[in-house]
Amino acid sequence: MPNRKILFLGETYRADAITWMNGLKEFGDFEIVTWELNQNNLGLNRIKRIIEWLLAVIRIKKIVKAHKPDMIIAERTTSYGFLATFSGMKPSAVAQQGMTDIWPPNSRTKFFKKKLQDYTFKHADLLHAWGKLMAEHMKKSGVDMNKVMILPKGINLEQFVFENNNTATKINAVVTRTLEPEYCHDVILKAFQLVNQFGVDFSLTIIGDGSLMNYLKNLSKEYNISDKITFTGRLDSNKVSQILQESNFYISMPVTEGVSASLFEAMASGCFPVVTDLPGNRNYINNYENGILIPKGNYILLAEEIASAWNRPVWRNEVLKNNRVFVEKYANYSVNMKIIADKYHEMIDKSVTSN
Repeated sequence: MPNRKILFLGETYRADAITWMNGLKEFGDFEIVTWELNQNNLGLNRIKRIIEWLLAVIRIKKIVKAHKPDMIIAERTTSYGFLATFSGMKPSAVAQQGMTDIWPPNSRTKFFKKKLQDYTFKHADLLHAWGKLMAEHMKKSGVDMNKVMILPKGINLEQFVFENNNTATKINAVVTRTLEPEYCHDVILKAFQLVNQFGVDFSLTIIGDGSLMNYLKNLSKEYNISDKITFTGRLDSNKVSQILQESNFYISMPVTEGVSASLFEAMASGCFPVVTDLPGNRNYINNYENGILIPKGNYILLAEEIASAWNRPVWRNEVLKNNRVFVEKYANYSVNMKIIADKYHEMIDKSVTSN
């Protein structure tokens, strides 16, 4: 029997999307066909993107006719997920990517996005909640929880190998989030300006690209720490895993968080996590037990806690070992993606039988 096909709607360059698709290929023997919006959401392109979005269902139906996929899957319940369900292609699976997917919370289009999400919730055959936080939002939204799968995709534990750098002579910190405002890299740079003033030696590697790259580079010069900061730009996952293994602290200060694969990767690789105190992170980090939680925007406390943790190597060593065990148990890509792929095959079999 020829390989079954899945049509994926979403941003194919994103690490989460790549993990999802590769897992379905590896553990489900699926062939993946993709479609995504071409226009970015900046400036005048925003108008072009809206027009492209409005015409998207026509394009999706043409792809379905040409490739005859057995199933459609999509990320984000308010955008690609809506398009997937509105296209009428069955069976369908949609993943809620963030805490609500309605972002930003004060958006002028909040009411409209809520309507799109409600439609997606009602018409999707399967809803992915990558963590408990998403599932809680779905339940509050009146979703039929029988069609919700609460399971993270996980990370490749053969790629993100544990390396204990706890005996290093300085802090080797890493940030792996996109250089956009919601990830608050400026807060991190302010904190490390203070760490430098404390007399604690460090290097900070910032992985990723985004609209704030030049601004952040200039900020590091303004804070007189540019010689300690490395901006790598976007890297492939193999290079990211190598840098994580060479690092001993992982810093992430976003204003919102769902289920962070970046956090799992860092925990698996032996980095001590210092992250924003958000519901999504509290599902995996207990403050002062297996990492540190910092209130949003509090760069002074961030600096103090980084320096304090650096001075507690015995405790950090125990945290690193326990975090690796946790990720192996909860976020093993080879286990979780096999469950997801098997579920898709089951859904397709059921759809074929009913037709």
